[in-house]
Amino acid sequence: MKKKPQKINGSRQLHSSTLHADYLEKCAHLRTRKDRFEVGRAMRETCPRADHSEYQVDWKKRRDPIELLIESSQGRIESLLPIRYGRMATSPFAFFRGSAVIMAADLVQTPDTGYAVQSCGDSHLCNFGAFATPERNIIFDINDFDETFPAPWEWDLKRLAASFVIASKHNGHKKSDCREAALRMVECYRERMLALAQMPSLSAWYDFLCYEELIERSRDSKFQEQRRKDLKKAKARDGLTEFVKLGHFVNGKPGIKEQPPLIYRDERYHTPEFQNAIMAGIEDYRISLPMERRVLFDHYEYVDTAIKVVGVGSVGTMCLIVLFFAAENDPLFLQVKEARQSVLEPYSGYPPFQSHGERVVFGQRLMQSASDVFLGHFIGLLQNKHYYVRQLRDVKVKIPVETFSAQQMLIYAQKCGWALARAHARSADPAVLSGYIGKAKVLPEAVANFAEIYSAQNEKDYNRLLDAIKSGAIQAQPG
Repeated sequence: MKKKPQKINGSRQLHSSTLHADYLEKCAHLRTRKDRFEVGRAMRETCPRADHSEYQVDWKKRRDPIELLIESSQGRIESLLPIRYGRMATSPFAFFRGSAVIMAADLVQTPDTGYAVQSCGDSHLCNFGAFATPERNIIFDINDFDETFPAPWEWDLKRLAASFVIASKHNGHKKSDCREAALRMVECYRERMLALAQMPSLSAWYDFLCYEELIERSRDSKFQEQRRKDLKKAKARDGLTEFVKLGHFVNGKPGIKEQPPLIYRDERYHTPEFQNAIMAGIEDYRISLPMERRVLFDHYEYVDTAIKVVGVGSVGTMCLIVLFFAAENDPLFLQVKEARQSVLEPYSGYPPFQSHGERVVFGQRLMQSASDVFLGHFIGLLQNKHYYVRQLRDVKVKIPVETFSAQQMLIYAQKCGWALARAHARSADPAVLSGYIGKAKVLPEAVANFAEIYSAQNEKDYNRLLDAIKSGAIQAQPG
């Protein structure tokens, strides 16, 4: 493997005070697409595309995966950790979804071009989905940014490719079909990046994937029928529907219905200190919103809050649902999630943000083609935790990848490859990336090779988790 090149930002400015003089100097005179394609091609000299197939574990450098998991649990709610490990123990696929911290430590040992983008940080296939824009279009995009941070663009691509192999294997697909899903995703990333490179900058920025159009273009009647049903159900959900599911009235007053152990209140909930912290957090969150969004938010009045256990990797972090009402039959649920240090930050080499909540909000606004009108952040008074805020649901469509056939996985791989390319093109120069990737199958084949190798590594790590649970080193709650 050749020596890694010095890292450069794909973006002219990834976040405040992060300008990269070497990239600016190199590109100052480059005005044509052809010139910028050549910059990308030149990166093949320091990092040949075929090298991306490499994943050679240096056991002297590789951290013990169970130690990394335990370390990542520090500061989480202790009583919820058995749920986290129990969910991860259900399958190698579930383990992969909850172990971004392990793969981040592994990716830093793999070849990369040194070209950074605003990375998702946890770009597995379940972190994509459909949701409504403020204009009420239904788009397909990345929908999880807990780990977003500037990092080499290849890291997102490799994690997504590995997730397709692992998920396909989980679904019982043939080995060749598992590889084909990863290969298709990278090929579609390549195609979309080239298309974006040939667009005017504003057209590329405005680009989005219309979910309903994607459904119609799928050419699989069963896939289309199920996606239409999922979308119809999602469109039918509004604040009032969510309140029927999550809320109730007690003595005529609305509130959140406890459903332990997954929805419950902090034991300090009724103390003045806790209530004051809630109101202070709401006000600080309000200030983080753009001024016109504050006007909208001011229509609502705070009613209640509760802890809600969500996801796999997020279990144990502080996650709240907060209920507001603007009038009778007009509720709003916001989700408040703890934002911790990105798993990429120790390896990225770029300066941190002022808060992890700000980091998540910045990454989401930059990478998504449209973001939630209530997206904001604050630092909590209690324990000084960092948070970001968004709507609990806004016509959000969860894609049931666990039910996909091999053919349906290929269809989905296409959409995810397109979505990741569009997201990366927001902070990178798509012409530079396209110049590096080229039109041949060299990079797709290499990344597919990596995905297969990493799938085997993931299975070994999963078995080590099972051993740790069996030995009692880790406590896990089944199911």
